[in-house]
Amino acid sequence: MSLRLTPYLIMDGNTREAIDFYEKALDAQVLFLQAFGDMPENPEYPLPEEAKNRISHAMLKVGESELMFSDTFPGQTVQVGKNVTICIQVSDVEQAKKLYDALQQDGKVNMPLQETFFSPAFGDVTDKFGVTFQIYTEGRKEE
Repeated sequence: MSLRLTPYLIMDGNTREAIDFYEKALDAQVLFLQAFGDMPENPEYPLPEEAKNRISHAMLKVGESELMFSDTFPGQTVQVGKNVTICIQVSDVEQAKKLYDALQQDGKVNMPLQETFFSPAFGDVTDKFGVTFQIYTEGRKEE
């Protein structure tokens, strides 16, 4: 089992600009970039036109570290000071469940731990100290 902690920066529609900035300022390399419009469509939740070019997820390599990004969905606000979360990347669903259960004690569930198109188990929780963690299990679900 492996476990990594990665800072996750949340932007208000300017992730592409931030990535350009960090590429130059930190000599970073883009490892992954996906817009909301590139994601699989869900007919129950049609994607508004203004969301399609916003970034749903991006990852930069900065030296020996990684930095993750996303834009908010249109209409959501970014609170300065609360726009950095910690992404815990694990290799197994049981480990994700254990961490998720521990971190939600006396905290707040923002997104239940669940299977998604990009992860066998992903969830988002703010712990009792106000720190937000995204728990991400590596590996896509098999088709």
